[in-house]
Amino acid sequence: MTLYGYLKTRMGAKHVLMFEDKEFLNSINIAKWHVYSASLIDCTFFCFSYLYKEKNLSNPSQANKIFFEILNNEKVNGMNIDAYEAATKEFNSRYQNVNWTNYYNSNPFEKSSNALYNWAPIADELKKLDKKIVLNSMLLKWNNVQIDFKRLTEKFNSN
Repeated sequence: MTLYGYLKTRMGAKHVLMFEDKEFLNSINIAKWHVYSASLIDCTFFCFSYLYKEKNLSNPSQANKIFFEILNNEKVNGMNIDAYEAATKEFNSRYQNVNWTNYYNSNPFEKSSNALYNWAPIADELKKLDKKIVLNSMLLKWNNVQIDFKRLTEKFNSN
């Protein structure tokens, strides 16, 4: 949603015409899958880190299983193979080094926010003007997710 919002805002009234251009639609689709997969990685690590630290989840290794179950479903749903492979590589790399104790408290959605900025099919000279706004917008959306997740898990007890 944030990707499409950014594109519509940046293009103004011309966004309707741009969404009819096949080449542009292809670039949006590529961006969509890369932003989605970065968001899925960040969200997975956030949720399991939070549950591990705050709710005494004893085995955060289930993050791996759940992440790949979701990712494989997206592959069936038409996820771009390059995005799928990049997400697999990124998740596995980060998974080896994630600090379950404090990931959720240490800017957990930075990578996905940067992915939106990097992958959005907007001219680089325009992106430079938008960077702070785009990153802040994405982080504000993630703040709502964090609040909702914490509220939904208030009564969760892993014991």
